[in-house]
Amino acid sequence: MARLGIRRTAERRKKIVAALSVFLEMYTAVSAFILLMASAASLNSYRPSTRRYSLESYPKREYVRRILNNNESCISLLRMNLQGFYKLCEMLESLGGLKPTRNIAIDEQVAIFLHILAHHVKNRVIQYNFRRSGESISRTFHKVLNAIMHLQGHLFRTPEPVPTNCTDNRWKWFKNCLGALDGTFIKVNVSSSVKIRYRTRKGDIATNVLGVCTPDMQFVYVLSGWEGSVADSRVLRDAISRTHALKVPHGCYYLVDAGYTNCEGFLAPFRGQRYHLNEWRQGYQPTNPQEFFNMKHAVARNVIERCFGLLKIRWGILRSPSYYPIKTHNRIIIACCLLHNFIRQVMQFDPMESELDEFDPAEGEMNLINTVDPSDAWTN
Repeated sequence: MARLGIRRTAERRKKIVAALSVFLEMYTAVSAFILLMASAASLNSYRPSTRRYSLESYPKREYVRRILNNNESCISLLRMNLQGFYKLCEMLESLGGLKPTRNIAIDEQVAIFLHILAHHVKNRVIQYNFRRSGESISRTFHKVLNAIMHLQGHLFRTPEPVPTNCTDNRWKWFKNCLGALDGTFIKVNVSSSVKIRYRTRKGDIATNVLGVCTPDMQFVYVLSGWEGSVADSRVLRDAISRTHALKVPHGCYYLVDAGYTNCEGFLAPFRGQRYHLNEWRQGYQPTNPQEFFNMKHAVARNVIERCFGLLKIRWGILRSPSYYPIKTHNRIIIACCLLHNFIRQVMQFDPMESELDEFDPAEGEMNLINTVDPSDAWTN
């Protein structure tokens, strides 16, 4: 009897152990299934790549929607029509590397940037209009600025010499001319320790910007960053000697004013003779060949003056000292010139040009000019 009781107890113990083993296996399997389902549910609920923006439903895009409502508001606030704006967004995305963020689409980023350039408003004003934080506005501005700087190879114009059969009354006198160049002062904010270097002859704190343009008022080359106290001729010497230099093939030239040296590649007017357009508008007529040349020279070279005037009319940030550091402001100047070219290329009619005063405006890597020296031949 004792042996029978011991045997039954052992069998009962084995059944209990087997039942416990089955229960543990089932518990493990159910737990694993529950964890798997929870993980799948969490993955399905987080899909940032499928996020979309809607002009109708996204409340913070109300101001963008009003700007892009029609051509008139787009030109007034962003300085270009809708077609040009969307083309610029496409170029910045495909060529400039601009990417949308989780909260700001590309069109809104570009609108913020253009609005700041056009109206030169402070960060807090943009915050109020676009309903974004100050940090987001600042970060967006620099992102778009970097993207536009990548478009220099696409937007700077390649100059073409004036052909021998040119019929334009302003340029037919200057065969093989590539355009005109000049310097302009743009006011900047700098530290007190360097203000004396940036002080111009008129006492303004500004940077001396060299601009080179074609006869159709598009920039070929822009060099910004020189102090306002520096002479134009020194800026030009730097422009043709640096790594990314202004290229002037032999046999071609640019028109320059009397502030530059008359030499190969740069044709200046006769000194000591009547030259400025205002003098000719007062009824004076040329009395000798030198004055006749100066009159034709002034009419053609006036294209760079109109280019600078249109640039400052279009972009308010160039009319007064900006709130950005000098290095950033120098890049902003180049970006404004690039956008100027873009607008001239995509818009058949430039409404800003009507605001200019009434003027009468009239390649290769080999064998390039790389010095600026006086030349008796070019003077003759």
